[in-house]
Amino acid sequence: MIETTVDGRYQIVARIASGGMGEVYRAHDPVLDREVAIKILHTKLADDAGFIDRFRREARSAGMLSHPNIVAVHDWGETSGTYFMVMEFIRGPNLRTFLMRDGVLQPAQAAEVVSGVLAALEHAHEQGIVHRDIKPENVMVTRNGMVKVADFGLARAFADARVSQAPGTVTGTVQYLAPEQIEGERADPRTDLYATGIVLFELLTGQIPFTGETSVAIAYKHLRDRVPPPSRLNPMVPTALDRVVLGATDRDRDRRTPDARTMRAELD
Repeated sequence: MIETTVDGRYQIVARIASGGMGEVYRAHDPVLDREVAIKILHTKLADDAGFIDRFRREARSAGMLSHPNIVAVHDWGETSGTYFMVMEFIRGPNLRTFLMRDGVLQPAQAAEVVSGVLAALEHAHEQGIVHRDIKPENVMVTRNGMVKVADFGLARAFADARVSQAPGTVTGTVQYLAPEQIEGERADPRTDLYATGIVLFELLTGQIPFTGETSVAIAYKHLRDRVPPPSRLNPMVPTALDRVVLGATDRDRDRRTPDARTMRAELD
């Protein structure tokens, strides 16, 4: 793909990353003279009519989101038998990079980062969009410290794709999946709060709350066990942050923190 042009416009410069849905590249948009990130979806997804229909609707919805804590969607379309999404290019690492480098964040740092995530979710939820795949890899931090949440719109389309489904499996990153996702129930804003609570736990402790030899084993723990207070692993975590994590990760979403605005207020 390097040095090729997508849709007669976007000039691929370098490969950034790969994932379950496709490859991400840095590209140059000569029309607006700016760098962009372009996600080129796997060719096999183009053969799934249901996915394509969902992708089109979700891409339009994501393109309508305008918030400083959300990675902007500039364009989307089809080229050479596959689909692509053009996004704001972020100069800076994701949270996974921070965790691999530092192990944990200071409680105040973790609170500030997650507050930015919640601001993004509050805006998206007001527009009727649930992310469904909040995890450290989808949270970027710019060079000036701005938190940016990526991949709005793609998780729902991918979850509905035939190629992503196999008997006895769930789509998503199981370490961050809410119990209702594992049970195949409809996701709602509280589903994102559960994943955000898991991310906050990981930022505070350097660990995820549930581990296992298989994805099924981890999923079972989400259904059966309570997320422990982060202070059990890191005594530097104040009780107030314990309460935020426990409120967001209740297995019963009716008892969970009700919305991103409330969780952000508690965090602040």
